Amino acid sequence: MIEHELALELSHATEAGAIAAARAAGFGDKEAADQAATEAMRAFLNTVDFHGRIVIGEGERDAAPMLYIGEELGAKGGAHNGKRGRSDISTTRAIDIAVDPLENTNATASLGPRAISVLAAAEKNGLFHAPDMYMEKLIVPNEAAGKVKLDDPAEKTVRTVARSLGRDVADLVVVILDRPRNQSYIDGVRKAGARVKLVPDGDLMPGIAACMRGSGVHALMGIGAAPEGVITAAALRCIKGGMQARFWPRDDAEKKRLRDMGGNHTKIYTQHELASGREIIFAATGVTSGEMLNGVDFFAGGARTHTLVMSTITNKIRFINTTHIFDKTQVEYRV
Repeated sequence: MIEHELALELSHATEAGAIAAARAAGFGDKEAADQAATEAMRAFLNTVDFHGRIVIGEGERDAAPMLYIGEELGAKGGAHNGKRGRSDISTTRAIDIAVDPLENTNATASLGPRAISVLAAAEKNGLFHAPDMYMEKLIVPNEAAGKVKLDDPAEKTVRTVARSLGRDVADLVVVILDRPRNQSYIDGVRKAGARVKLVPDGDLMPGIAACMRGSGVHALMGIGAAPEGVITAAALRCIKGGMQARFWPRDDAEKKRLRDMGGNHTKIYTQHELASGREIIFAATGVTSGEMLNGVDFFAGGARTHTLVMSTITNKIRFINTTHIFDKTQVEYRV
């Protein structure tokens, strides 16, 4: 079993990734920021007393630096054994990790909104090994879960969500990635009379926000990245809500890769299938500020971070504000 304390330890990894990425933010170089986050997160995870295995890494699509799939981490193995690909994850605290050291690299490069450092963890084989391809996604609040269908027209889905929430359609806000492939979703939601919030990158946190009351977001629709979809599913296992998703391969090569990894491009998956583990941990730290998380705030001798930590183990949702002291000679701590 994954110990309760591990959730806090893993949140320190996203804090390390966020701080490193924020240091490199605003210089127009998304690869440098991604590499900084990756190196910081890897270094921290290799100090944690566990056997970690990366089952979803970030970076294959755009050749960015990555924590590669199959990489082993932790003080009980992984990088400390000096061998790549060693398969000795077997004892206590052996967990699988889905990681995105820096989601929304474009925003980081330009100091735009909603960049995060994020990971999800579960016991071995508790997370779907999703290949780096696209995925159709529909995420709705718990009141609408089980009442919507991924293949329903967007207009019908919006009306169903409105009825489930006891709201007028005009009250709803639906988040959709601003991509040409999502134009039919955009047109359908607007035709139904709901508002569309287009995001240039990063649909992970908006998907979580759709299942949290008071976020101002009532659904997420559209085609985005599959690895981020699995991480989102892990988060939704920790809160109430509904997710339906289907892999969206663009060619036969992607279909074959999906089959080789145990997936089916015609099947509709729920969060319980994408993140099937009994014990799920989710942690995300803001790099730049968004709707749910504040970005890293540097000051002389330190920084402040804002982190979301959730777990099916404790059934708690924590927003953690942390002050990191880098140079104690420059910082006077005040209550």
